[in-house]
Amino acid sequence: MSSETAGGTDGRNDAVLLLGVALGLYALFTVVSVLLGYDLNGIVNTLRRITFLSAIYAILVLALNLQWGYAGLFNIGVAGFMAVGVYTMAMLSTSPTSTFPGLGLPLPIGILGGVLAAALLGVIAALPALRLRGDYLAIVTLAFAEIIRRTYRSPVLEEFSIAGLDLGTGGSRGMSLPENPIRIIFYQTPGDPASDPSALGAAIFDFSSGLGVQPSVVVGWVYAIVLLVGVAGVYWLLMRVGFSPFGRVLKAIREDEVVARALGKDTRWFKIKTFALGCALMGFGGILWRLTGGYVATSMFEPIYTFYIFVALIIGGAGSNTGSVIGGAVFASLLFQGPNFVKRLVTEYVAVGSPPNTLFDAIGALGGLDVTPLVAYTLSDVNVAALRLVLLGVVLVYLIQNRPEGLLGHRKEVASPIDLGERDRQEGQS
Repeated sequence: MSSETAGGTDGRNDAVLLLGVALGLYALFTVVSVLLGYDLNGIVNTLRRITFLSAIYAILVLALNLQWGYAGLFNIGVAGFMAVGVYTMAMLSTSPTSTFPGLGLPLPIGILGGVLAAALLGVIAALPALRLRGDYLAIVTLAFAEIIRRTYRSPVLEEFSIAGLDLGTGGSRGMSLPENPIRIIFYQTPGDPASDPSALGAAIFDFSSGLGVQPSVVVGWVYAIVLLVGVAGVYWLLMRVGFSPFGRVLKAIREDEVVARALGKDTRWFKIKTFALGCALMGFGGILWRLTGGYVATSMFEPIYTFYIFVALIIGGAGSNTGSVIGGAVFASLLFQGPNFVKRLVTEYVAVGSPPNTLFDAIGALGGLDVTPLVAYTLSDVNVAALRLVLLGVVLVYLIQNRPEGLLGHRKEVASPIDLGERDRQEGQS
């Protein structure tokens, strides 16, 4: 099975690999942006968008890797636990004067509350699923996630009171979120869109404006950098977990739970703690994802997002933290955003004309050796999302047939968190 070797050369190689993938993606999208005629602001904003999505997916894939890659727990309710984190944070930290009020607590308390709520729901979901494995566990987690999503959508919870405190989820209309915390750095009144910049913000905006980069892009890049720090923190945490005695028990459960129980391990308790930690990180990732938009609705947590996260994990390789980060970045940039850029490139350099009304009209034109109607139909605004799903299907079929372990799966597994070879060499020299 797959894992990273702690410390030593392998750890340095992983860092070089991650850096190389990042630079490669930046170079690719810089070239694409230049071909599309973007100015510096457009290029910087494109790279910001790629960084943002790659970091978010990396965090979520790392969380899923803890459950599926380490312990073999088939959780396909990721979107539901993301929703728990976001909605709990919103109800704790949204202003009491909002249309659907919250408690108005400081944002850090709201984020902590959202993470803890997701962990608690993870425990609740794990309890009835302790005796289940594989497909049965997947069905339970999917159902649990849909229960969560539809509960937040319920008109009963659109606005309600508890102990004299007014709260609400907004039901099907959604609810507002606290202001992006990064704005505190740049603006005197972060919650006011028309606020004047602070002294630091004014200096930074003056410099960026001289380069042609808009203030909103600068704020977005700072938030993206914060997300990268979050990815590093989650990566470090899961590496520590993986090389700990706790992590080695998880891998034993993944390989053969009966043997792990025979060795005296209470596998049920290990699975509960793993589910709680993984769901807490999913809630954390959901909060970071939606916090910048200032708004949340249940439509943002459709089951398709769980599917996307699983695809990213399969690409990187289950059981590999480095693979999880790379899988998240590759999925977010090439598979999720890629079709949009392909459409822009084709329409920029090829005169495809208006798309046909139906697929049959597009295919019928192939009889005259004219492919432009089919290209125009495929790249129309309506069908780009379908093109993304087709591309995902092709990638999945290829990986399952040719490399089911993913890009970095089935790497050398070690039981020790230190380089034993280095220790033996030091002992031989003494």
